[in-house]
Amino acid sequence: MTQLAERTEQGPGAGTAVNGFTLNVATVNGSGSQTANGAIVDALFRMGIPVNAKNLFPSNIKGLPTYYRIRVSGQGFTARQDVAHVLVAFNPKTLDADLAELPPGGVMFCPDHLKPTRPRDDVTVYALPANGIIRDHDVPVKFRDRMVNMVYVGALAQLLGIELGAVHEYLEQAFHGKAAVIESNFSITRAAFDWCAANVVKRDPYRVQRLDANGGKILIDGNTAAALGSLYGGCTVVAWYPITPATSLAEALIEWVPKLRRDPETGLNTCAILQVEDELAASGVLVGAGWAGARAMTSTSGPGISLMAEFAGYAYFTEIPLVIWDVQRMGPSTGLPTRTAQGDLLSTCYLSHGDTKQVILLPADPKECFEFGWRAFEIAEGLQTPVFVLSDLDIGMNSWMCDEFEYPEEQMNRGKLLSAEDILRLGNRFARYRDDDRTGVGPRTLPGTDALGAAYFTRGTGHTDTATYSEHPADWKANLDRLDRKHNYARTVVPRPVVDGEGCALGLIAMGSADPAMQEARALLRAGGLDTDYLRVRALPFGEGVREFIEAHERVIVVELNQHGQLATLLRAEYPALAPRILSVAHCDGLPLSGPFVAGRVRERWEAGTGAEHRSEQAARRMDARVEAATDEPRTVRAGEDGPEGKVTV
Repeated sequence: MTQLAERTEQGPGAGTAVNGFTLNVATVNGSGSQTANGAIVDALFRMGIPVNAKNLFPSNIKGLPTYYRIRVSGQGFTARQDVAHVLVAFNPKTLDADLAELPPGGVMFCPDHLKPTRPRDDVTVYALPANGIIRDHDVPVKFRDRMVNMVYVGALAQLLGIELGAVHEYLEQAFHGKAAVIESNFSITRAAFDWCAANVVKRDPYRVQRLDANGGKILIDGNTAAALGSLYGGCTVVAWYPITPATSLAEALIEWVPKLRRDPETGLNTCAILQVEDELAASGVLVGAGWAGARAMTSTSGPGISLMAEFAGYAYFTEIPLVIWDVQRMGPSTGLPTRTAQGDLLSTCYLSHGDTKQVILLPADPKECFEFGWRAFEIAEGLQTPVFVLSDLDIGMNSWMCDEFEYPEEQMNRGKLLSAEDILRLGNRFARYRDDDRTGVGPRTLPGTDALGAAYFTRGTGHTDTATYSEHPADWKANLDRLDRKHNYARTVVPRPVVDGEGCALGLIAMGSADPAMQEARALLRAGGLDTDYLRVRALPFGEGVREFIEAHERVIVVELNQHGQLATLLRAEYPALAPRILSVAHCDGLPLSGPFVAGRVRERWEAGTGAEHRSEQAARRMDARVEAATDEPRTVRAGEDGPEGKVTV
């Protein structure tokens, strides 16, 4: 397959690769490399160069290998690359393995006291006097392990062309008001920069050059964006329990509530945040808060979703609005807590026992995390139901470039919420679950509404449309039918899919964090002569346009980051007549998808599917010929029926 190269320019030396490579920083977990890595990414972004960072860290506190992969892409691609071209090797235990993964022509930066046992002559190695620079700056012993990381920042700045001024701007922002910390970090960066300028002759092709490609964009992680969007959407109650990778979403709320949601007169926060004893308790708090009229939410991951099943079913049946963010990670069980996946779709779709169908939003980037942060509350209250937002570790915990957030002009909509005046107009009575407009959504009141007839009994057992207890089959069936109408009505309320392209034989479908790889894969496939159309699902239930997209294509390939093709399974179940057209590319190894991998698998499935169709048609023609040759007239041979040559299966 033809590879689509990153944008390159011919610099002073032939073959210079400008703004088109991936940098892999190999350190030890807990060694304090966050500041150094953040400085590199932020400086590149300030230089106007499209950049994306992915932190691949172990699920322990300290000691195991951690990797920070920074992709520089003049073309603006942000998906993970399978190969890193530049290696910062600051972990002695993985030095040989990391060096072995470098492609020919790659570059390694390492401390001069680390010597690989299997050196290579097809890569460039820059040995840095890291310990010497630290000693020269008289860094206290307890800070040396952390400060030594700034050595590779300075070396990369000098040899790749990262502007020192941009690095200093990051340090000023990260350590605002701490002049001594800023100066100590930058002095080591400057010393490494100067040492490389004086002692190293550049022998590799990789460098960066200032662009103007980041106008109107910000650099942020999805969990922070989700927290900001939730606060903008009027969140007043948060109940949470720590779990990777969702903890930083709750921590972002804790950070931003005092800044954005503090009453200027009383000095009190207007959003309550409770760290509870477990995820079961968190979901219980949401049910109570949502019933009382709060916009309530939590953040969790797959194991927490499992614990919330009973309360999720209760809220679905009693029709209490609440929002649950599931920042997905690798399962089943504890799985890989610090790796990403899209494996919770099926379990969340039908979360709880009985005939339960949940509403799910599927953001693809931090901008949509912000949007769905506030929109989830609008949908939850409009439908009077739980709304789940399925992000994942890749979106939630990694730094992404995205467009600036958009703040809608419309006012907050709380749905069919009746006031005391509304109850009076209804003659001091209302039917909580009556479906007058056939949307499946009835009116509701809040506890304490000061009107006779405003109260009703909230029960998870069988009930009539006036909320009285009933075990009558007709009442039960009517209630489930109404909930089904509501779920169908939700199709018109949830975010519509995003569609790109028109008229190609092959259609691609994906969701969430698979999108960056899909964008790059489509470019690679196009360069190889295979054009595609693309639909990105943004919510369940499937909204307008999904069926039409599948019907318009000979084949549709669904790409997702799980083992069993959960999105493809739901599409086949939703549109059974179209199921033969739906093929699956499902992959799950804990890493984000890459564009070349997706392009290769899509091409394989497309070619295999086309060939299988051709072989199936040939086999059918041969079968017809055999049957007609053995009888006076053509006839249908059913599965298992004895034909003229023995058992025949059609």
